[in-house]
Amino acid sequence: MIRYHLEPSDVSAIRFGISPLSELGLGLRAFRAPDRYPLQQPWLDRIAAVRPLLDDEVLLGLVDERRWVADFVNPRPTSPLTSFDEELRALGRLPRARIVADLERVHDTVPPVFTGRHEAVVERLQQALATAWELCFAPHWARMRAVLQADISHRARTAAHAGIGAVLGGLSEAVRYDGTDLDVQLTSPVARDRPIGGEGLTLVPSMFVVRASVPIDDDLPPTVMYPARGQGAMWSTSGHPDAGSVRDLLGATRAALLEALGEPASSTDLALRFGVSTSAVNQHLRVMERGGLLNRSRYGRAVLYYRSTVGDALTRS
Repeated sequence: MIRYHLEPSDVSAIRFGISPLSELGLGLRAFRAPDRYPLQQPWLDRIAAVRPLLDDEVLLGLVDERRWVADFVNPRPTSPLTSFDEELRALGRLPRARIVADLERVHDTVPPVFTGRHEAVVERLQQALATAWELCFAPHWARMRAVLQADISHRARTAAHAGIGAVLGGLSEAVRYDGTDLDVQLTSPVARDRPIGGEGLTLVPSMFVVRASVPIDDDLPPTVMYPARGQGAMWSTSGHPDAGSVRDLLGATRAALLEALGEPASSTDLALRFGVSTSAVNQHLRVMERGGLLNRSRYGRAVLYYRSTVGDALTRS
């Protein structure tokens, strides 16, 4: 367990973030132990054809059988718009001592693939991560990011209505908050205390965290990675369900969109799920928003839509 001690000023500085590189790093857990991530099995099936093209010696060398991942591939996001390329360049600037220390915390030694001239090791590491991103994550990132953004939007609304304590206590069954201390239950039996001390606490939703994760190195900035909501529906495909009177009122497409927006989603994600153009989805969403059936909120450059109370009542009719 790790206990993060929060002063009042620390609570007010809590923020959310999304890290593409961290999501890739945590995704290596599913490579190592796919049975632990049943919700992501459709993704693993989709990328199976390209897996032989990956540098598995490097990628699997970043995670061990406990599913611990080297901290340098789990960076704390610096902004809501952090890009994979920016994070990969920052990784390339890390000194050898940092990479070695992070690997030793995972494996108690440095795997042979990471020994040798530092520049060559970093170059191969960056290439392996870039290839994994291009083949396995980039084609599906719009959908993954929409789920992560929807989670943040939901928790922001929770904070507005019920306070940050409700958000912290609802991150995961492995996280407890008593108003001062945030306890995160981990697989490691070693109890650790970590004052925030003005460094800020960042909350990072992930598709590849079952309970909760934190940096292995306590000297790194305080971060809690937790399971994102709505993963179960991420790979589902939407047909045209018979919505009865709602379908007669709205038409099949708008009725199906309204049904799908029980969880916040972007027009890009909806277009992927329904197999139509983003512009067509946007037209429907704007009409339903003007009619009071949907709310929307902005996160970074994305606009997330979700059912209003009127829309909820209509779907229950």
